Amino acid sequence: MGGMKSEPIAAATVFRAVMTAAAWRCQCTGVCGQPHAKSDGRCPREHDGYADKHGGPIRLLAAPADPHTPEREAVALPARALRAWCPGCHAAARKPAPAPDALQGGLFDL
Repeated sequence: MGGMKSEPIAAATVFRAVMTAAAWRCQCTGVCGQPHAKSDGRCPREHDGYADKHGGPIRLLAAPADPHTPEREAVALPARALRAWCPGCHAAARKPAPAPDALQGGLFDL
């Protein structure tokens, strides 16, 4: 690891454990809806890296592997149950699944 990486003020030990296990790279493999095809199926964003020349540095999050884990449960999870997420993948992965089309409701049920 070249140089010091930015870290949160609280829970730095857990954050560092998650990021080290992830090699300081977002661990999303498509849960966000993007196939990440250009980077072998895994998000290419790295902690303190840049998404593009117009954006600021990326700050990865240490968040539950299951993005739908309620916050009250997430805060008690051990590092092994957390993954490194870039903010974009995490936000997209947390969005609720779209409701089935009401017009097709039951059409293909047998």
